[in-house]
Amino acid sequence: MTVTARTLTLLVLLGVCVNVAIAHAFRSAPGGVSQDAVILRAPGPGTLRGATLFRERCAECHGADAKGERGPNLTGLWTADVSGTADNRVFATIRAGVPGSIMPPSQAPDDEIRAIVAFLRGLGTAGKSGGSSGNAGNGERIFWSTCGSCHQVKGRGGHLGPDLTRIASAQSREALAKSIREASAAITAGYEPFTLTTRGGQQIRGARKGEDAFSIQIMDTRERLQGYLKADLRDVTRDSKSLMPDYGPDSMNDRELDDLLAFLGTLRSEETAGRDRQ
Repeated sequence: MTVTARTLTLLVLLGVCVNVAIAHAFRSAPGGVSQDAVILRAPGPGTLRGATLFRERCAECHGADAKGERGPNLTGLWTADVSGTADNRVFATIRAGVPGSIMPPSQAPDDEIRAIVAFLRGLGTAGKSGGSSGNAGNGERIFWSTCGSCHQVKGRGGHLGPDLTRIASAQSREALAKSIREASAAITAGYEPFTLTTRGGQQIRGARKGEDAFSIQIMDTRERLQGYLKADLRDVTRDSKSLMPDYGPDSMNDRELDDLLAFLGTLRSEETAGRDRQ
């Protein structure tokens, strides 16, 4: 047996032992776990397969170590999971995606998603990512003076950018900070920026809302839904630069950013907020 083969075998055995220990610990916890959760925790080399699948499909947004880049930090999802439901919640999130974010639903087979869940559970010792020390009240004021003309929160605000009512449930603080400082780093599906040039040379910039072989529909920067026949256009260009400007330190200092992030951190789904209060 080669060194590489021996190493792989040892890693598989280690993964089996860790998964058995975790499953036993959860079965011993008060209240036990559901049958579905036990199935998701079935021991085996799933963590190794999951690591490969995660690297291929998820690392671009969540980082190779799952600590977050464009997407949230995933290493603390099992922290204090005494009810044993985290496996099923994570499985359901991967399957359904996160509406209003850059994470799409997955059509992968169940066993592949379970392998990714097993890999992420193995990283669960990292704990939760750090919170914000900012002033959420001042952050709310900054939001409505700076962001609210394009983004909605609970039905109030603009429509040009994504609805942020539950943004803290979908993105980490680090990812939000990067999207504010570097708006073009990650553009949410359904809000891709396009520039249309008419036959007369007029340029219309906006977010694409629909397109087929013959037409394209955009929401322009005045929040008007417009449809155009491609035959009437000279050019249709997808822009690499977001409709949202970058808010660098010259336009939003670090303290203001921290306050804004503190406010955005309060925008969670009821389910997530309830878990955080427990």
